[in-house]
Amino acid sequence: MSTPEPTIYDVIRQRRDVRAEFTGDLVDDATLLRILDAAHRAPSVGNSQPWDFVVVRDEQTLTRFAGHVADKRIEFRDSLPPERAATFEPIKIEGITESGTGIVVTHDDSRGGPQILGRATVPETGLYSTVLAIQNLWLAATSEQIGVGWVSFYDADYLTELIDLPAGIRPVAWLCIGPVHQFQQTPDLERFGWRDRRPLENAIHWERYGTAAG
Repeated sequence: MSTPEPTIYDVIRQRRDVRAEFTGDLVDDATLLRILDAAHRAPSVGNSQPWDFVVVRDEQTLTRFAGHVADKRIEFRDSLPPERAATFEPIKIEGITESGTGIVVTHDDSRGGPQILGRATVPETGLYSTVLAIQNLWLAATSEQIGVGWVSFYDADYLTELIDLPAGIRPVAWLCIGPVHQFQQTPDLERFGWRDRRPLENAIHWERYGTAAG
């Protein structure tokens, strides 16, 4: 009997923020383009599609960015109380050079023109749309058994200059992407004792905030 195809719920449960599990092999272009196609099919406010994807594989660029991130990691560690710094110390925060491929997801808030349907009263929906593209990318990659790690220890101005983003284009995420040895059963921040996942029942409110099910 053949193994059933994983459902979207299986993929959501398997998804991890990958750091140390990259094999060092590059994700092949055909797979990468399938994943980017899934990202590009994300919903967006007013169909504005405010995202772009900058694929970075140049070793010098990867090394430079990894060095910048390492400096920012030290700054964060040094800002922590001693007990939290000790918990944070063994946590790996990036796999920039190990993955061999970075995808910088950018946001253009002007795309679609000045009148974007659905954004008049909640302007942040433009940025939310770009984040939805990231979620699509992450789940599609997981379904391909490709790991993704979201790097957020950087200065936006530094990354903007590093990859020559034009004025008005904002970097939202650097995603490390590549084949992995495995997906961890337990997310790193839980495994290392940084923070546990909240129970679902604590996140659900009925009719009014703060009202649990009767």
